[in-house]
Amino acid sequence: MSAPSGRTLSHPAKSAPLRSRTAKRRTAGPRAAGPRAAWSPRTRRRLAADAALLVVAAAFVLPLAWLVLASLDGEATLRVSAPNSPTLDNFQAVWTDEITFTPMLNSLLLCGGATILTVACAALAAYPLSRFRSRLVRPYLLTILFSTCLPITAIMVPVYGLFVQVDLIDTMYGTALFLAASQLPFAIWLMKNFMDGVPVILEEAAWTDGASWLQSLVRVILPLMGPGITVVMIYSFIMMWGNFFVPFMLLLTPDQLPASVSIFTFFGNYGQVAYGQLAAFSILYSTPVILLYVLIARRMGGGFALGGAVKG
Repeated sequence: MSAPSGRTLSHPAKSAPLRSRTAKRRTAGPRAAGPRAAWSPRTRRRLAADAALLVVAAAFVLPLAWLVLASLDGEATLRVSAPNSPTLDNFQAVWTDEITFTPMLNSLLLCGGATILTVACAALAAYPLSRFRSRLVRPYLLTILFSTCLPITAIMVPVYGLFVQVDLIDTMYGTALFLAASQLPFAIWLMKNFMDGVPVILEEAAWTDGASWLQSLVRVILPLMGPGITVVMIYSFIMMWGNFFVPFMLLLTPDQLPASVSIFTFFGNYGQVAYGQLAAFSILYSTPVILLYVLIARRMGGGFALGGAVKG
């Protein structure tokens, strides 16, 4: 009996091995493609990104490791190596009023006062920029942002001459005033962006109750800007704390020099540097900034406390 035209009949015994081999190929296909899939373009990009991050992390970790190890080494050099006999002699050498305590106190007074002045002036300047609509707001903000790009060294010569003429040279309050002025442009930019997040309806409610614009700013807006004020405060304090050139130019009396300038005492003549004492002093010098961040960093991620303030 012949098969119909256009069709072929296969023997069941011959088609069974073919089906089994096809099933094995399908089953073994993902396993064979597993190693190839492990090196897909996405995986290679991720490995390259991880390698780049490791390099960046090493660039930050190595100086910190040297700082800690050198502070415990009595014969420290520029090499990153564990000390043969750890000692605290470097900390005892710098733990004096002349080297550490007086310069640190000067830095706290200088940077703390300048930070308070910067935050207060930035809040007063950011309020009209945030609440009043004008065509001049954007050009003014761009001008402020551009002024932050100017290097401080480019204006120190005329500033020095001005301070000599107005008798502000070698004064703590004059130096703090200039530090606050140098940090004010970027502080206004940050403060304005944070102030935009406070609803205007809260001010309108305060105005309805008879509050002035200054009272609404102090009692309504600023309490709701806790995280923003914290960011501006930390940024301004850190930038002033590490500023060397301004106090070096404007302060002449050794008893008034902050810690950022007194660090020069560890650099001797003919290129001789006391690396161990320098590392110990650097750790003590970084402590106030770390403590400031730890104490008030909890408010940075809290957002604006507006829950329940606006209803209806």
